[in-house]
Amino acid sequence: MTPSASPVRARMADLFEWVTDDGTRLSYVEFQRLWRDPEILSGIGPLLAAPFAEAAPTVVIGPPSSGHLLGPLVAAELGAGFGAVAKNPVRLIDSDNWITVTTPPDYRDRHLTMGLRRGVVTSADRVLAVDDVADTGSQLLALKRLVEHIGATWVGSSVVLDLLPLNTTRRELRLQSVFHSRDL
Repeated sequence: MTPSASPVRARMADLFEWVTDDGTRLSYVEFQRLWRDPEILSGIGPLLAAPFAEAAPTVVIGPPSSGHLLGPLVAAELGAGFGAVAKNPVRLIDSDNWITVTTPPDYRDRHLTMGLRRGVVTSADRVLAVDDVADTGSQLLALKRLVEHIGATWVGSSVVLDLLPLNTTRRELRLQSVFHSRDL
């Protein structure tokens, strides 16, 4: 069964809800309803992993907060490890070694620092990045730079919802998604 024909994907489409923040007038998808559904929670890992199964990633990385939820589900499906990416990491002790990069402007025109603790990803790894939404691609582009800085191989990125405005960014990230904005 293809991911687009999945009953889990159909269930997700039924529960998708766009919410508008009155203060900013920005619209976003309310994912909490989706993660509350046990059928979706057990099926989202396989949906996000399927396009990359043959690429055999050795580690899945994800940014907070949805990447920390989805990443381990995808990693378990692929038989890979998981590395939690931090936003604006802070040294807790002097021996904390972080590898960091700064994002291009995100949907709020912010530049964030993204980091991994040294050794979580090594140059021998094949890395898949996972998140809920790719809107500008800024975080995923930063993660790709982080992986390349380490010397690891970027396998691609997998998201629930693709809102990217540019195909060039989609191709650079090797982005696969469960849904594209036109699907909803």
